Amino acid sequence: MKRSLYVIMLLWIIWFSISCDNQMRKQDPEMQKPQPVDLVYPLLDAANSRWFFFNSASRPFGMVNLSPDTQKEGTWGSGYRYDTDTVQGFSHIHAWQLSGVEVMPVAFEDGESASIFKDHSSKFDHAKEEIQPGYHMLMLERYGIKTELTSTIRVGFHRYTFVDKKEAGVLFNLEGQLGPSKIIKGDLKQFGTREIQGSLVNAPTRRRPKEFQIYFHVQFNQDIDRLLKPSDQQLNKVIVTFKDISDEPLLMKVGLSYISSDQAAKNLDAELAHWNFDQIVAESHSQWNDMLSRIKIEGGDEKEQRRFYTDLWHALQGRRIISDADGHYPDYTGKERQIKRIPLDDHGKPKFNHYNSDAFWGAQWTLNTLWHLVYPEISEEFVNSLLLYYKDGGLIPRGPSGGNYTNVMTGASSTPFIVSAYQKGIREYDVDLAYEGIKKNHMPGGMMGRSGYEHLSAMGGGLEHYIKKGYVPYPLPEGDFGYHQDGASLTLEYAYQDWTLAQLAKALGKEEDYTYFLKRSENYKNQYNPESGWMRPKDIDGRWKVPFDPFQYEHGFNESNGAQSSWFVPHDQPGLALLMGGKAIAAERLNSLFEKASELNFTAGTSHDRELHPEFTRIPVNYGNQPSIQTAFIFNHLDHPYLTQLWSRQVAEKAFGGLSPHTGYNGDEDQGLMGSLAVLFKIGLFQMNGGTEEDPVYEIGSPLFDKVTLHLNPDYYPGERFTILARNNDSHKPYIQSASLNGKTLSTYYFRHSEIINGGELLLDMGEEPNQHWGLLGGKD
Repeated sequence: MKRSLYVIMLLWIIWFSISCDNQMRKQDPEMQKPQPVDLVYPLLDAANSRWFFFNSASRPFGMVNLSPDTQKEGTWGSGYRYDTDTVQGFSHIHAWQLSGVEVMPVAFEDGESASIFKDHSSKFDHAKEEIQPGYHMLMLERYGIKTELTSTIRVGFHRYTFVDKKEAGVLFNLEGQLGPSKIIKGDLKQFGTREIQGSLVNAPTRRRPKEFQIYFHVQFNQDIDRLLKPSDQQLNKVIVTFKDISDEPLLMKVGLSYISSDQAAKNLDAELAHWNFDQIVAESHSQWNDMLSRIKIEGGDEKEQRRFYTDLWHALQGRRIISDADGHYPDYTGKERQIKRIPLDDHGKPKFNHYNSDAFWGAQWTLNTLWHLVYPEISEEFVNSLLLYYKDGGLIPRGPSGGNYTNVMTGASSTPFIVSAYQKGIREYDVDLAYEGIKKNHMPGGMMGRSGYEHLSAMGGGLEHYIKKGYVPYPLPEGDFGYHQDGASLTLEYAYQDWTLAQLAKALGKEEDYTYFLKRSENYKNQYNPESGWMRPKDIDGRWKVPFDPFQYEHGFNESNGAQSSWFVPHDQPGLALLMGGKAIAAERLNSLFEKASELNFTAGTSHDRELHPEFTRIPVNYGNQPSIQTAFIFNHLDHPYLTQLWSRQVAEKAFGGLSPHTGYNGDEDQGLMGSLAVLFKIGLFQMNGGTEEDPVYEIGSPLFDKVTLHLNPDYYPGERFTILARNNDSHKPYIQSASLNGKTLSTYYFRHSEIINGGELLLDMGEEPNQHWGLLGGKD
């Protein structure tokens, strides 16, 4: 009785708050404007979707990412592909190398269930579909069912309205290929009159080397009639049926856990104790709006504003929580799975969440800047999660999946992320342990020694050669161990990451390490070939690759060509320019590459797999993938800031300006990386070295909007807000004429982290013609 009264009182308070908020909106014209969450366009690039890319019924970083799947075995695992008009099912997990708990509401006459077990798909029409952050609705034409989806962090919430009162139920598909994983060992059983529990396993993949167990606990708002199974025992599917579908919709709550079915039930009870579907939609809407409202934009047209908040929305997606509400999590880093628990705070709550994540490859130019500045609490959680893997498995990962290492991509990409967090004062973790783990990754046996998805050794990264010879040879004489064994790119990547580690060593007073890794960071020079004027692969005996074509894709360069990767020296642009003959020559050369790339809108096609197409593979600057996304800001370091302003504005408008299902991120958004980059370009801020030096530098580009207000987290930064004003700004006026910071003239192209976090205002006067003198005084280089 007490619990019932409590729930009734809680619902009344929520209803009263919503009513008051609605009344205020009617009275306040400012509040009647579209909120950031209302501007999000979830269908962006959905025609080129990868398994973890599309989002609808999900929360920021939620374990549950519930959405329809139109392709379950297509390119990159697919998932929701806009141009496919058939729903194969609704699955709850769309994560890096993880999938699971596929369901499908069905309705049928006697005798029709056999055909449903063989094929339960249904056509649908986009005209009868509604998608917004935290909610997805569509009509299943085959069954006449209105399907609505929403979620909490760990619970999927479904509402099914049946048009025809046939026998109805929910099909659970417990087997078969689902995105990146083959689902095996599925099981389901009934508890009481309205509950079921079950589990399934994600079989190993080339990228995730171990099986991974998923558990679920399901509650319905109506009594179960029976569990219907197919006569064909080769089909592991179950239809949970309901004999008399009432006039009220069928509601279903699906709690997830990677620990046990009982833990899934606990997650469900902790996050969704009631049956108010609309309330959860409203709460999800509000949570997203709060996150997106950290950045307020003014100016630009509606399309530009919608694209901006869609970019920001994607920056908070993809990397998924794997720990339960009470802090339990699965550790697969050893020989056998272990169940462990995150440390609890004084209130008995987990101090942070544990995460599944794609690589931090390219995060130095994306997540490092956006998360650390605008969402520092998220950055701190991720650092703690990375260190938890180190405690459990002995290495800081560069992209974990299923509680274990995948060794996705190359190098030690977590190093700049952690170093940048430390340099910006985000330090609620064991700093000494972090340094220990980072340093281990930069030495033989660590992450640098492993090529992409190399699980059984640490040879494919060529680290020993890098240390001994000063470069990674191509081809690697030891042979093939994994993916991405392209020596020239590895040399450049290791040199930069060594520099970032040196900065942390310096900050912690470790002078010997600082000197050692700073010296190693100069190894990029050994990869430069003066004769060709490009970074160029060379073999174990020091012979340069012959024949050599700087526009040939890969063959020594990871997911790039030599023209793109030759500029990958984030820590020493003046040194690179000196190799190329000086700043003026380097600037002229890079500018010509941008002029060529602009003809293809700075991307290698509209989907990731098209990078291998002859028409796109030779592009000299590619903003559809990570290796060359810093290049527009290199001009700042070559005494040509006005070219940074020109090209960064054009990239923002052309590469990140579309708003349709068929364009967006070239099909390679990589869990927030490219969304973050687009946001940074449009607000006019960037960090060339990933913000890893002492009191990190923010470089100035060309803001797309007239006014940008960054609301700072007061738990981390003392300033309330930082504002960027661009006066006289429009698409024909990308050039900065003059600037001031907090009322004082600013003659440099940058300012410091200590200045932005104390709040204030950056004022930029824009114009049609470049001011070739602005930004040159007191340049950091």
